[in-house]
Amino acid sequence: MPFGISTLNIVAFIVEVIVISIVLWASGRILVGKEKAKFTDAIWITVLGLIVGAAVQNIVPFIGWLLTLIIWLALIKHFFDTGWGRALLIALLAIIIFIVVAVALGLLFGIVLLGFLGF
Repeated sequence: MPFGISTLNIVAFIVEVIVISIVLWASGRILVGKEKAKFTDAIWITVLGLIVGAAVQNIVPFIGWLLTLIIWLALIKHFFDTGWGRALLIALLAIIIFIVVAVALGLLFGIVLLGFLGF
């Protein structure tokens, strides 16, 4: 049976959950410590944030992004047992970590590709 769009959406969702959870967990451990930032909590934040955020953006299209941001911060605040300011810092650090890792992987794969092509 060939892969359909729904199968690819499920795979993409699982990959998103894994990647975002790892980055969120790492930034949470840095800012609130390992006692408060559990990996399972990061998974719950990510799953709930993606599902509720998508629903909110479909229901309220113009200000959905702002409500989604507030929902993500509220989830980080709740699960990592911290305040709003620290939740915002965790989110910002997660974005920075994600960008650094993405650029590093892009460079690594680019160099490997160039090596395979003989350059």
